[in-house]
Amino acid sequence: MLEVMARGEMVRKVAVVVIFYFLVVPPPRAVEGQVSCPLVVTSLLPCAAYLTTGGPVSRHCCSGVRSLKSAATTTDDRQTACQCMEQAAAMLPGINIYNARSLPAKCDVDVAYDINPDTDCSKVH
Repeated sequence: MLEVMARGEMVRKVAVVVIFYFLVVPPPRAVEGQVSCPLVVTSLLPCAAYLTTGGPVSRHCCSGVRSLKSAATTTDDRQTACQCMEQAAAMLPGINIYNARSLPAKCDVDVAYDINPDTDCSKVH
C-alpha cells in the first residue's frame, strides 16, 4: 500500500514538472490553432495514474480526453496535440503504451491516429 501511495506522489510531482516545462519552454513551432502543449498536458493530467498503472479510467480523465478532441479541430491542432503528447510521454516515466493506446476507446473517443511513440505526427490529418 505504501508503494502505491509513493508512486502516486511521484506521478503528481512529475506531472507538475511537465506542466511547468510546457509553460516555460515554447513549442517547437508556432501554430495558429487552439491546441497548445499546456492544454494537452492539463487535459491529460487526470489520466496520469491510468497511463502508468492502469485500472479504472476516471470521469475527469475522459472529460479531458473529450475536451482535447473537441479543441483539435484542424490538422495543425491534431499534429500539435500529437507532438505534445509525445513530448509529455517522454517526461513522464512509466507510461504503459498499451494503456495509452486504449485510453481513447475507454473514453469512447475516436482519434485520427494511433497513439504510439513511433507515430509520425507530421502525417496526422
